Amino acid sequence: MKRSLGVCYYPEHWPEDRWPEDARRMADLGLTWVRIGEFAWSRLEPSPGDYRWDWLDRAIDVLIGAGLSVVLGTPSATPPRWMLHRHPDMLATDADGRPRKFGSRRHYCFSHAGYRDDAAHMAGLMAERYGDRVAAWQTDNEYGCHDTVLSWSDAARDAFRDWLRRRYQDIGALNAAWGNIFWSMDYADWSEIDLPNLTVTEPNPAHALAFRRFASDQVVRWNAVQVDAIRTHSDAPIGHNYMGRVTEFDHYATGAQMEIATWDSYPLGFLLDRVPEGDAAAYLRQGDPDFQAFHHDLYRAVGRGRWWVMEQQPGPVNWAPYNPAPLPGMVRLWSWEAFAHGAEAVCWFRWRQAPFAQESQHAGLLRPDATDAPGLAEAAQVAAELADAPDVVPNQAPVALIFDYASQWAWEVQPQGKGFDHFALCFHLYRALRSLGLSVDILPSDTTTLDGYALTLVPGLLTLTGPLRAAIAGASGLVLTGPRTDLKTDTLSFKFPFGPDLPGLSTRSVMEETFPPGAPLPLVKGGHVTLWLEHHETEADVIEAATDGTPILLRQGRHLHLTGWPDAEAARRILRDLAVEAGLDVHDLPDGLRLRDTGAERFVFNYADEARRFDGHDLPPAGVLRLTRPS
Repeated sequence: MKRSLGVCYYPEHWPEDRWPEDARRMADLGLTWVRIGEFAWSRLEPSPGDYRWDWLDRAIDVLIGAGLSVVLGTPSATPPRWMLHRHPDMLATDADGRPRKFGSRRHYCFSHAGYRDDAAHMAGLMAERYGDRVAAWQTDNEYGCHDTVLSWSDAARDAFRDWLRRRYQDIGALNAAWGNIFWSMDYADWSEIDLPNLTVTEPNPAHALAFRRFASDQVVRWNAVQVDAIRTHSDAPIGHNYMGRVTEFDHYATGAQMEIATWDSYPLGFLLDRVPEGDAAAYLRQGDPDFQAFHHDLYRAVGRGRWWVMEQQPGPVNWAPYNPAPLPGMVRLWSWEAFAHGAEAVCWFRWRQAPFAQESQHAGLLRPDATDAPGLAEAAQVAAELADAPDVVPNQAPVALIFDYASQWAWEVQPQGKGFDHFALCFHLYRALRSLGLSVDILPSDTTTLDGYALTLVPGLLTLTGPLRAAIAGASGLVLTGPRTDLKTDTLSFKFPFGPDLPGLSTRSVMEETFPPGAPLPLVKGGHVTLWLEHHETEADVIEAATDGTPILLRQGRHLHLTGWPDAEAARRILRDLAVEAGLDVHDLPDGLRLRDTGAERFVFNYADEARRFDGHDLPPAGVLRLTRPS
C-alpha cells in the first residue's frame, strides 16, 4: 500500500481568505490528508438547532480543490457551553466527588445517555452532509486523555448498576463472585451498590475491577453509536486517534468497530510524562527509542493491520513538565519509523501554530504568521523520499508479545507491590527485545494462533483465555509466560486448584512476594529479580535460579515460565538466549540504535545524540538507514 502524509488543520482559527494559500502549500509540500473539524462544534451549532454548515462547506471545497483528501472529525470532545444548559448533569465527576467544569475539553461523562445521543446525532448530520465528500472519519478525539474514562457521577452509578444486573442476573451470584462475605459486604438489592470510591480503606478489588470493566464498556458503547451514525450515510473508513499509555479502556474493542486505528505520537512529551524507566537525560531531544515503536505495534494490532499516526510532533509541545525542541532530523526519523512499522499515513500536528489559548506554545509546521517552522523542512524531506522510495512491505515479526487491557486494570486495582503494572512489564520486556534488534508483533489476549512466531511472550496476564491457552499449547515456537500470568480469576480471586494453570508446564505458584526498590534478588547468571517473585512447587526443569536457590526460569519442552520481574540485565540475557535458540538474527545493539525488519528491508534508526555504526554503515544522530533485509 502506498504510504502518505498529512496534517491537522483548523480553518475556523484563520481568516477565510487564508485557506486557499494554506491548501496550496500543503499540496505543494506533498501532503495527501488534512484532518479538520474535531473541535468545531460551537462554530457548527452556535445555539441549539442553529446549524452553520456554510463555512465548513467552503473549507472542504478549498481543500479538495487543492487535491487534498479530508479526514473529518466528529466534535463530541468539545461540547459547546449551551450543551450544559441542556444537560446540567453531563459533566464527569472525579473520584473525590467533584464535578469537572467547562473551560477546556473532554468535559463529559461517557455514561450520560442524553449527551451520547446528541453526539451521535451530530455525527449523523455531518455524515449525511459530507459522506460522499470526505475520504475518512475520526470519532471524537483522544478517548481517555486527561483521565476522563473513569467518572464517578450519578449517571455512571446508575449505568453501573444496570451493567452489573445484566452481567450477573442475580444479586446472590454477584455476592458470591465478589466474595462479599468478607467484611460483611453482601448486597440485598442492585440499588445498594455504589461506585467504589470514597471508601474508608481500599474497596473490594472485585468491585473495583468490575467498575473498570464497566467504564471501558461505556467508551466502547459511546464510540459504537457514532460509528453507526456515520455508517448510515458514508462508506469512508472510520478511525479514532488513541494516545500513548492510555490504558483505561479496551482499545481492541473500539478498534473492532472501525477500519483504521490511529494514534497521536508525541515522543518528547511522552518521554518526560509517561515512559516507564525512561532515560530523559540521554534522549531529551529524541524521545525514548522504544516507546513510539511499542505503540506502533500495539495500534497495528488494534487496527487489525491498518493504522496511521494521526498526530505527529513537529516541534516543542506545550503540555509536558518541560518541552524541549527535537534534535534536527528527529521529525524525519519518527516519520520513517512509523512507516517501517506499517503505518499507512503519518500526519503532523499541526499546520499552523495557534496564536491563542491553551496550545499557543505547541509548535506546528508553520509559525502563527505562516512562516516556516523548523519541522517543515523535515516534512518536505520525508515527502520527497516517499516519492522516490519503494513502498514498505509489511510482514509478520518473528516475536509476539501479548498485551491485555484488563490485566492492566487488574494490577492497578491490586498491585500487591507498588509499581506492578502490566504496561510497564510488557514495555520492559519489549525494550529488551528491541535492544537485541528483534521486531515484535503485539497481540491481544484472545489470540487464537501463534503460528509463525519463533518466540512468544505472555507477561503478567490476569487470566489465560481459552483461545490463547489453546494457542500456547499448540505453538511450534518457544513460549515464555510470567511473571504473574494466570494467577487469578477475572474477579481477582485465586484459582482452584490453587495456583496458575500454565499450558505445557507442571508447576504452580504457592506464594508471591514483592520487594521495595533497592532490595533486588541477585541471580546466579547475573542480573536481579526486582519487585515481584513467585515461589513454585514444580516438576519443570529449573533453567535459572536466584543465588539463594529460588527457581526463576522454569521449562518443560517449548514452554517456559519466568517467576519474577527481571531487571534490564537479566531480561536481555534471558531473551537473548531464547532468541538464539529459536534461530533468530540477534544483535547486541549499542544504546539508541534500533532495527525494524519489513518484508524486504531492514530499517536502522539512531536515537542517540552521537553517531552509531551498524553493519559497516555510519549513522549520524537521528540517522535513518534502509538496507536490503538479510535472507
